Amino acid sequence: MGKAPKTEKGSGLLGMSGKILSGKEEGKADSKTVVADIVGYINDLLEHNGKGKDSKELTNILTLIRNYNEGISGGVSNSFGNNTGETSTALEKASLEISIRREIEEFYLPKHLVEAIVEKGAIPTESEQCIVGIGFIDIADYSFLSKFLTPMENQIVLNGLYASFNWVLQQHGGYLNKIEGDSLMFHYGGNIDPKIRDLDLDEAEKYIAQELFYTCIHMQRVAFLFNDANDSFLYGSDNPDTRKQVDDAYRIIRTMRTSELAKTINAFFQIRIRIGANIGEVTIGNFGPEGGKQWDIIGVPVIIAKRMESTAPIGGFRISEELYTILKETGLTEAYFHRFKREAEAMFGSFSTITREELFKFGQVTLKDKKDVQFNTYSIQVNPALPEALMNQVELLVNRDQMGAQRIVQLLQYYRGNKFVINAIEATLISKDVVIRKTDIFNYIFPLRYKELLSEYKDDKERADRFISGKYNLFELFEMMGHLQDVIKSDMILKDKPNIIFEDYDSYIKETDEWIRKENDHKEKRVYQRNYFHNYIYPMVFKSITASILEFQHLEGELSEV
Repeated sequence: MGKAPKTEKGSGLLGMSGKILSGKEEGKADSKTVVADIVGYINDLLEHNGKGKDSKELTNILTLIRNYNEGISGGVSNSFGNNTGETSTALEKASLEISIRREIEEFYLPKHLVEAIVEKGAIPTESEQCIVGIGFIDIADYSFLSKFLTPMENQIVLNGLYASFNWVLQQHGGYLNKIEGDSLMFHYGGNIDPKIRDLDLDEAEKYIAQELFYTCIHMQRVAFLFNDANDSFLYGSDNPDTRKQVDDAYRIIRTMRTSELAKTINAFFQIRIRIGANIGEVTIGNFGPEGGKQWDIIGVPVIIAKRMESTAPIGGFRISEELYTILKETGLTEAYFHRFKREAEAMFGSFSTITREELFKFGQVTLKDKKDVQFNTYSIQVNPALPEALMNQVELLVNRDQMGAQRIVQLLQYYRGNKFVINAIEATLISKDVVIRKTDIFNYIFPLRYKELLSEYKDDKERADRFISGKYNLFELFEMMGHLQDVIKSDMILKDKPNIIFEDYDSYIKETDEWIRKENDHKEKRVYQRNYFHNYIYPMVFKSITASILEFQHLEGELSEV
């Protein structure tokens, strides 16, 4: 980075040259000093701001200034002669270009990256292997939300949201790695992170894990506040740009929430994010060609972190087992559990009875592009009032025609593994007199078991219906459907592959042929079951719920006409 001061009117290159070109210099000695300053200044700018020293235009400027300097030394006061205006114009042009170049650098280069490299004392030229914490954020279903905004409003709202997230990162000492559309990547650690420079490996790992964990929590909570145009999270912020971007976004959100279409907008326009996080050893350094280099990190831990995000619960986040283990060893998981539970109890909310296992819900994620490698993960809840917030949204959606019904079903699909949310949504639907056909749902998932049950009740469908409706809530039916999906998914390949020993050609081929046929028959059966599940069972379960909501809307419409 060039060290030359930013060029402004009356200062810098133009300011110094003006002392000479104006003819108001007080004496030759002073003028010589100013000329020497200009020569040094331009040399520095040439070296540090993208113009080579062989630049013809700027070399000519230096020659003119040196000639003027020689003129002063020889006692000639008008060595510039008729070139004074030409030189002034050239100086202005060069100064403006250099000034713009510096403004571009300041505008587009990440300030935290520049500051970290300056503190380090040099641009790191060698890549290195190091422990880094990686996080990804994605705005859930933003393509749907963007329909409520003009292109300019979309840009303003996104800028405000990302300014808020960047503020969170600054509070925790993290680095905004990149923004891609409605997604964001950030990280902690690396050889330019001053916070870990004096820490040993174990201390650095614990520090990175802690800040990454609390950043995920903080960002989710900021996203919830963003929906209500609540800027209370910007405590102590002295950055006018951040404040302006958030205020601009909030003006749009407040206008939407108080417009004539407020009920519809409040029902549909709810910004929610999912976050994934991981920690591990990556390669960090300069990537890309000359003129297009980026300071970045690559490695399997980055891929895993991205997969954590894509499977994370909306309104929460998912972390790898490696990250969870570090957090547990340092006592952070226990501390967070008690904090979350206290907050939920204070609200008398649905989450007040949550257990550690439910707050940190274990699950497995499969990387299809890594030969179906499975990773142990934990999904984590963040907002103690999430079930209640979704209950309020469902109340607004339930009378919003087919679009409202579809949105409620989408929420059920998103949160089908969350007992507290599903129970809250079901309670809201029941309170509105929506009749969910649980018997039909049970029959779609387990047709043979339903036939057996019906046989037990002598084909009395009403008795069977009362039994199923009384025994299962909606979450339990979703859980049973999930178990069925897991069985189909995990049993695609026979696990008892024989160890065929070669004795002779014919017997070896015969045993191999029998095994491959058996395995193929098994695969065909499982492929059929998997397709049947995804193409029939899953969609019919949620179509049944959609029809129940539409039925309620239809009856409500008939009553309103009477």
